Amino acid sequence: MKPLIQSTYMAKPHEVEHKWYVVDLDGKVLGRAAAQIAKILMGKHKSEYTPHVDTGDYVIVVNADKVVLTGKKLDQKVYYRHSGYPGGIKATKARDLLAKHPERLVYLAVKGMLPKNRLGRRMLKKLKIYSGPDHPHEAQKPERLEI
Repeated sequence: MKPLIQSTYMAKPHEVEHKWYVVDLDGKVLGRAAAQIAKILMGKHKSEYTPHVDTGDYVIVVNADKVVLTGKKLDQKVYYRHSGYPGGIKATKARDLLAKHPERLVYLAVKGMLPKNRLGRRMLKKLKIYSGPDHPHEAQKPERLEI
């Protein structure tokens, strides 16, 4: 009698179909929204999710300037970057980043929730962020996604 062996399905990169979604962040909490966006970029919402293949979808984020941070994060959360020169560390509070570059605030939140490797960098390229309600991706026929 032959033993019953089930093989696990592994998605191939050319078999994966990528969809487009629009997410409106008006009044949404940054961390909770970023977690959902990262899940869609990775493809964990699909049944054919494969960890070593980019099975995720494209996400268009609109109204990034209307995102909400809870508690005292606007004044206490600090984003650091370094120029590469000695003493070249720069610090920016979340309130200043939200006022000047709201797209960067959402980008950094989602980036922190994706894998830290080549695949994660490829997934991050599928994220399109806009501070206003308009975006230039109407030709892709994106679906609205409630978070």
